[in-house]
Amino acid sequence: MRKLSNISINEMRKVLKYFGLGKIRTKGGHEAWVKKGMTRPVILQTHVEPIPEFIVNNIIRNLGVSRNEFFEVLDVI
Repeated sequence: MRKLSNISINEMRKVLKYFGLGKIRTKGGHEAWVKKGMTRPVILQTHVEPIPEFIVNNIIRNLGVSRNEFFEVLDVI
């Protein structure tokens, strides 16, 4: 199983697209991604590579998926 701390920005963008999110804005070094029915946007920090583990945890929580589901999608893309 991969580590949460070794996920690149491009991989995360693919995962977000897989879950049906779309980028609505970019401001500075951050991108906001949303889909219908979400209560808050997923904020992707784009100026640090790889993405820090705490940000990946926040994204997984905002998506409402388990770590196992997240890694299954990550392995497919």
